Amino acid sequence: MEKGEEVRNKQVIFRDYIENYPKESDFNIREKTIHLEVPKDSNGVLVKNLYLSCDPYMCILMKKIKGPSVFTSYTPGSVTTGYGVAKVLDSGHPNFKKGDLVWGTTGWEEYSLVTKPEDLFKIDHTDVPLSYYTGILGMPGITAYAGFYEICAPKQGECVFVSAAAGAVGQLVGQFAKLMGCYVVGSAGSQEKVDLLKNKFGFDAAFNYKEEHDLDVALKRCFPEGIDIYFDNVGGKMLDAVLLNMRNHSRIALCGMISQYNLEQPEGVNNLMNLVYKRVRMEGFVVFDYYPLYAKFLDAVLPYIREEKIVYVEDVVEGLESGLAALVGLFNGHNIGKQVVVIARD
Repeated sequence: MEKGEEVRNKQVIFRDYIENYPKESDFNIREKTIHLEVPKDSNGVLVKNLYLSCDPYMCILMKKIKGPSVFTSYTPGSVTTGYGVAKVLDSGHPNFKKGDLVWGTTGWEEYSLVTKPEDLFKIDHTDVPLSYYTGILGMPGITAYAGFYEICAPKQGECVFVSAAAGAVGQLVGQFAKLMGCYVVGSAGSQEKVDLLKNKFGFDAAFNYKEEHDLDVALKRCFPEGIDIYFDNVGGKMLDAVLLNMRNHSRIALCGMISQYNLEQPEGVNNLMNLVYKRVRMEGFVVFDYYPLYAKFLDAVLPYIREEKIVYVEDVVEGLESGLAALVGLFNGHNIGKQVVVIARD
């Protein structure tokens, strides 16, 4: 492709705000033309998208956000955005040049003009799969790293519980905990995922929360002496049950609450007095605050990948059209591991 060439650009367009979980009909596919050139006097970066990431937070952006938030809603009629891996075709920014590989916020389309290059990270390590920069080496990876190490301050031998443990973040938190010599239990929504946690990721135990009539009983079965660290990805009834099972001076990292994203009225949490009685520290966090640690994160995680001390499972689909079904399926638990959409491979 030549600079300035005009090409067709397939795009995913967000139709309108949603009330519950997304459906494929909440999006349109359209084609427009794009010139493969950054406009003059622009510091933007023009990229060819290679891999796109399906992430739970995208459901929040599809709703009309009311009140203070770290997120900004999608604009109806605009191109859907999310994290991705891309190749630079043209650049008006001094930190990026043609041929660079990057990850960060981009459009759900074949080509994107990124107008906020500060949202991009240059990829310097290509001896691992590029798709990993949508997951273990991208936003989910540093989310797991920051939430576990920075918020939870783990110690060897502690008891760790991870909800949504087979997802992009949860599978990493569990493996980080095992590398520290912790006892680790995860919850997931199918027997296939439970088997994955125990047989692939090395969790000491796991359970299917959909088959448990009483979550408190399930947790007491797995943690007869209580929980030191809870990495929360789901909120709701699971968080309420966990509060009954925390040890004195334990820690909870609030990463996400996917069980609440489609509720008109979020579920209340009834067992908060346990935070007082047991002197539990519960802290929410957003990954953006920890991006300054990215270089430190890479130094820690890349050797684990190269030495096969950490494994990472991806659920890969091909093409934008398939990506819509994959994104919607994320909220029904259809994915096994990190959901990735391949747009192009080079």
